[in-house]
Amino acid sequence: MVRHDGRTVQTGPGGLGRRGVRGRDRRRGGARRRALAVGARPDLGGPGAARRRDRGHLRGRGRPRRRLGLAGERRRPRRAGVPGRRARRPDHGRRVTTPEGSPARGAGATVEFHGAREGEATLTWGQRLIWRAVHLMGDSQSFLNCPWVLPVYGRRDLATVLDTLRVLIERHETLRTTFHGTPDGPVQRVRRDGRLTVDLVEAGEERALRVAERISGELSTTAFVHDRELPLRCAAVLKAGRPMALALTFSHLAVDFQALSLLSEEWKVLLRGEEPPPADWHPMDQAALEREESFQARSARSIRYWRAVLEEAPLDVFDHPPGAPEDPRFIEVGMESVALAAAAETLAERWTISTTSVLLGACATVLATVSGRTKAVMQLVHSNRRDPRTRTMIGNVGQDGLFVLDPPSEGFADACREAHRAAFTAYRNAHYDPFAMQAMREDIGRRRGREPDLDAFFNDRRTIGTWPGVPRPAAGEIAGESLADLTAKTRTYVTNAWPGVRFKAFFTVGAATDTGQLSLIADTAYLPLETARAMLLGVEALLVRALDEDVPLAAVPRVCGVGPYAGTV
Repeated sequence: MVRHDGRTVQTGPGGLGRRGVRGRDRRRGGARRRALAVGARPDLGGPGAARRRDRGHLRGRGRPRRRLGLAGERRRPRRAGVPGRRARRPDHGRRVTTPEGSPARGAGATVEFHGAREGEATLTWGQRLIWRAVHLMGDSQSFLNCPWVLPVYGRRDLATVLDTLRVLIERHETLRTTFHGTPDGPVQRVRRDGRLTVDLVEAGEERALRVAERISGELSTTAFVHDRELPLRCAAVLKAGRPMALALTFSHLAVDFQALSLLSEEWKVLLRGEEPPPADWHPMDQAALEREESFQARSARSIRYWRAVLEEAPLDVFDHPPGAPEDPRFIEVGMESVALAAAAETLAERWTISTTSVLLGACATVLATVSGRTKAVMQLVHSNRRDPRTRTMIGNVGQDGLFVLDPPSEGFADACREAHRAAFTAYRNAHYDPFAMQAMREDIGRRRGREPDLDAFFNDRRTIGTWPGVPRPAAGEIAGESLADLTAKTRTYVTNAWPGVRFKAFFTVGAATDTGQLSLIADTAYLPLETARAMLLGVEALLVRALDEDVPLAAVPRVCGVGPYAGTV
């Protein structure tokens, strides 16, 4: 029985953890579209500004975002979407304390954890990348926080849900790690024992998942105190006292996007009462591995590649000087397009490359067009999980690769094929010690007068390379409509805005499976809002036109509706 009188609930032998969980599971799977205002390609902006946070991956440097968007539109943190089923829970043998009184905002439960190991180690290379970003941003580092929602599958009681959270924390050392600056450099310190306070929030008449999404965003607006605070915050969202979801935010020092996806899958397994595979590789192990000679040699190879590129790369993303910025200066413009997804899948199959390479080639081509150049230089966010030991590790190993698109011919098809090859080159050279990399970049800056500006990025956040919810076009049509006609149903909107982040242009492919999501963070001193919007629509137009012809690169401005931007509107 779950107690709400402030007493401890025993989940060991003879307690709740030994009992079967009964009740019918409710299916909550499948991707859900955002609620958008009716109308094709509506004007950007609109009423209903609200603070939101939903990035699970390193994006840059900034402050808590102010959300701007169409009335009724919501941007959701990612969550798992596979239903649970009836199961018996294993005996975990630990305690969960629940508070006195009915669940309400401000009430809290305490989860006690007792891990298998404690210790101290240097940071992994992925953690070093974030450590530097955290200290560059200072008070604005909350930009890096990672909101996440874990739905509760089936009819689970509060003690069961909190006990499952405890198991996650005990299994994965990164979730009980603090991060400290020392005279010898930053270190991670893993706790063996501790407590996590979980807020309890009654959803009332609202949908519980929507409440969880909102709360996870709210939890993300405050920067973590990394040397004193566990790298996660949590609230349990309840309906009539029954837990429906956990709203969380994580420090990006502790997790990357892939780690969050892995946690979601493990959460389902644990709720079913099953035992997941052992968690036997942790950030402390990875940090030790990266100090070995073979990994240091890999880092040196990557840094040599970057040096060769940076010795000749343009010093700026754009040649034109900054103009008067809009307010707020930094915005994220989003687009949802079924035509984009269908065209990308068709072209990827035709050209025998990935949909990521098709989208990357299109984004880089449009960026080069707007910058008035034939070549594009961008950073690619890369998961860096090719090593079998890191594929299932909960931690942060992601780093940035350096991508150069220099098309070998005058056709867009060859540009995308070259983007595919160049992306693999970038990925092969995306495993390095960020501290050594920064020393090299500073040396380049001394030689060239200043460091090259690399504030153009591309990130594909999908976990699969297709869109299962988008029908494959037959004879160039979906449900009797041509892809060109489907572009009339494309939605664009301003999804986020900030007073300060360090990006000129950042393309992100969203994780929706029933539409093509593409967004662009833009510095409006260089790319006004309408130019950013036109760039997204230009990517869509380029892919749709490429279905019928190999678009000459000289024709890209006409096809996309964007040309070289000179810094004036």
